[in-house]
Amino acid sequence: MKKREVSILFLVVLITGLVYAAEKGKVVAVAAEGKTATAKVSGVAARSPYFLLFDGDGKLLEAVDNPYKAATRGAGTSVVDFLAQKGVTFVAAGEFGGKMLQAMKSCGIGWLEFHGSAGGALKKVLEGGNS
Repeated sequence: MKKREVSILFLVVLITGLVYAAEKGKVVAVAAEGKTATAKVSGVAARSPYFLLFDGDGKLLEAVDNPYKAATRGAGTSVVDFLAQKGVTFVAAGEFGGKMLQAMKSCGIGWLEFHGSAGGALKKVLEGGNS
């Protein structure tokens, strides 16, 4: 093969891999009152006791304590930074404050306001019901 053909082939493989990784790389955080998918979705995202992190296939990756649930100031933006460091691309909660929404928009994180179980919120997100 010529050098140019090899370069083009490499780019095609690289781009295909990145697209696949982007789809598979979706990490959904659900603000929850407990550590399982049957837990109730927390009313306010920034004050949620836990975040359940799921992959793009709906597998529970981990349940993490919200280190900012009792913060007196800046909980929303701090939570966004915390979740972004975890690779979160989407958040579901009962509701979001304005500053948290603004921080998620600037980080490219999507969101869904949902009332019900964490599993129900995850299902809605994976079906494409998002903001």
